[in-house]
Amino acid sequence: MARQNIFGTVFGVDAGMMQLAVFPNMSKRRAGEIVDRIFNFYQNKDVRLVMPATEARQFRRDEYGLPCVERVHVDMALSIGGDGTLLGVCRRFSGQSVPVCGINLGTLGFLADIEPRELESRLGKILAGQYRVERRLLLSAYVRNEFGEKFLGNAINDVVITKGGVARMLRLGLYINETHLMDYKADGLIVSSPTGSTAYSLSAGGPILNPTIRALLLTPICAHTFQMRPLIVNENEEVLIKISASQDIMLTLDGQVSHKIQPNDEIIVRKAKESAQIVKFDDKNYYDVLKAKMLNT
Repeated sequence: MARQNIFGTVFGVDAGMMQLAVFPNMSKRRAGEIVDRIFNFYQNKDVRLVMPATEARQFRRDEYGLPCVERVHVDMALSIGGDGTLLGVCRRFSGQSVPVCGINLGTLGFLADIEPRELESRLGKILAGQYRVERRLLLSAYVRNEFGEKFLGNAINDVVITKGGVARMLRLGLYINETHLMDYKADGLIVSSPTGSTAYSLSAGGPILNPTIRALLLTPICAHTFQMRPLIVNENEEVLIKISASQDIMLTLDGQVSHKIQPNDEIIVRKAKESAQIVKFDDKNYYDVLKAKMLNT
């Protein structure tokens, strides 16, 4: 039976056919090779592959390109690159129940669960449904000022407030559920999910959290006080940061999306209503991955 997408294009596929969206990082040297291997593996199988139009042109797959893949039903997204590529794809599908599976071409690959040497065997497991989907806590960031409250975006790893350029250190007022916890000076603050505990927060001295823990992690960046230490709070707590600075304040989502923050703006970070969905395979234990990726490097 033919199926029609929102653009009016008829896909001549059965209703039960799996549809996978392929998101290659065009800057990765081996991305073209991985794209070819994916298309070769699923050739003549009950799978339809689609790609964003720009990437499809880059990898000579124009007939598979769509102007807005996020608006078409897909059963899974395949991210080709490092963890940063996977984070970007997760944000593109935030609010939708689309699991994202990472194929690692980066240096660490803590989130991406497929290494190039095992690509075809993992693609077969996807086709056979032999995988699980982990629902990871997603952060939502807002800015509040005299004009009201504005949604800035979601993050899988972290929401980071930092000084920009050569600006002086920030004066931060930290509130948890409207309770004023403390004021302190620092170069910034990281509000991280458990998934993001192995990212920027770890570099700033924060602890490693198992991603199944339902919590928010607050890690100061170069705090000018011995009183402010990394703090773990319940996932349902609301974090409010009041900022006092003269200029150059930046807020970043997963280190990829930036917003300029005005002096005296207030930043609010809450657990998002939706979750990030990341594909994992049962033969890979979290602590085995932690040991291989982090502790033995």
